[in-house]
Amino acid sequence: MNKAPLMNFVVDKDNKQINVEREFNAPLPMVWSAWTESELLDQWWAPKPWHVRTKSMDFKPGGSWLYAMIGPDGETHWSKADFKTIEPQKSFSALDGFCDENGTINTDMPRSLWENTFTNKGESTLVNIVITYDQLADLEQTINMGFKEGFTAGLENLDTLLSTQLTSK
Repeated sequence: MNKAPLMNFVVDKDNKQINVEREFNAPLPMVWSAWTESELLDQWWAPKPWHVRTKSMDFKPGGSWLYAMIGPDGETHWSKADFKTIEPQKSFSALDGFCDENGTINTDMPRSLWENTFTNKGESTLVNIVITYDQLADLEQTINMGFKEGFTAGLENLDTLLSTQLTSK
């Protein structure tokens, strides 16, 4: 269980996509819960020293997750994920974007479609994430804002959370 997890991060400009393939050393039900329950998302989604606070979450098609990423000095950035499809413990998709504290989308910032697929690998779980943008400029803006570094740090937070959950069982 101590092997380094698989991590691939590929920017596909031709298709206006970011493709992330990430393995977690934990069983599928535990990884699924960490991606779909606000109490767990709040513990890993933001890169340290930032943290996340969920305002509301309704994990169902047509529902949404409204949350704030809060910096160490109190700087706050709101985001909203509108869930499109959900196949329990297999996949979900959501339209993600920056917004205000009431969930009104900021149309000056990029929005993206996230398609997350979960594959049971026995004692580990593979998560394949395809993030699609309407325009190449939106993808490039996201990369320039430090998305790769921030998302990678968040996924490392998830490794820590899952490890803690496994050792406490």
